[in-house]
Amino acid sequence: MAIVELQDVTKSFTKGEELITPLDDVSLEIHEGEFVSLMGPSGTGKSTLLNLVSGIDKPNAGRITVAGTEVTVLSRSRLADWRAANLGYIFQTHNLIPVLTAYENVELPTLLLKLSAADRRQRVELALEAVGLTDRADHYPRQLSGGQEQRVGIARAIVSHPKVVVADEPTGSLDAETSQQIQGLLQRLNRELNITLLMVTHDRDVANIASRHLTLDRGKFLKPAAATV
Repeated sequence: MAIVELQDVTKSFTKGEELITPLDDVSLEIHEGEFVSLMGPSGTGKSTLLNLVSGIDKPNAGRITVAGTEVTVLSRSRLADWRAANLGYIFQTHNLIPVLTAYENVELPTLLLKLSAADRRQRVELALEAVGLTDRADHYPRQLSGGQEQRVGIARAIVSHPKVVVADEPTGSLDAETSQQIQGLLQRLNRELNITLLMVTHDRDVANIASRHLTLDRGKFLKPAAATV
């Protein structure tokens, strides 16, 4: 059974008098533990797809089911609770809060969950350990390198033990060496923690670290989107 399923999904919006359709009647299945990369020209719906899967946006038509929940029918409040418990998001620009330490940035998503202080602390410590930043827990973003900031962002994405993690250009702002380190980290998290990953990238070398590769163009998948099981 697919952990992520899109059925006949269309997303469109108007820009001035122009109708733009980044996704046009697309279907997709991703199975638990898969690592899927998504490429395509700018403006072809890649980030739109991530936002739909994560419940940040809603389609004009079609159904989206993630971890057994049809997210397209959830109210805004129920969607926030569902997202906190089931989905992690890795951003290109880290999106860390500068006045919070690495520990506090990672802890943020757990504040939305019904956890004891001890459970929350354990999850944060495990997430920081998973990305190799235990010794940077008390550092502020300004005291971290770009790669370390992205590691904090990844720890924040996995701290709630999500069913699915989506990543939008996770290496896009990094130098080549740091990019390689983050690529290795993503592969290790997928392999060792069985985290299901859907990653958008413009870099073919980065895309190749995934186990399945998809391409979007003009709102359609250019390659078969069915998973191999």
